[in-house]
Amino acid sequence: MRKQLDQILLTLDEYEAIRLADYLEKEQEEAASEMEISRPTFTRLVERARKKIASFIIEGKELYIEGGSIHFLGNIIRCLECEGTFSAGFDGKIVFCPTCGSKRIVDLAVGYGHGNCCRRNLGNK
Repeated sequence: MRKQLDQILLTLDEYEAIRLADYLEKEQEEAASEMEISRPTFTRLVERARKKIASFIIEGKELYIEGGSIHFLGNIIRCLECEGTFSAGFDGKIVFCPTCGSKRIVDLAVGYGHGNCCRRNLGNK
């Protein structure tokens, strides 16, 4: 039986800040602009996320990622076959991964406002 671990929450905005700063190695000004937040706010997000990730690694906590009210600039699609991610606009439905051709894809933005705000604003249902 698995031991119950203490959990640590990484919010979706913290996740996105870490993805942009550390994974994609974007400059903070560029990353902040992409997230449509100020550079000081972006810096605070990255610092909080790094502290949480360090706690996850060092203290052996269970990390989970959960959102709040966030807004994506486009759909973020993840392929379950090649594990790639890519962005897509709201103008059409994506049916296969452009990298490997798999139909096993998931829209990561769908549960966080899209389908309600952006698609309705574009006249799509």
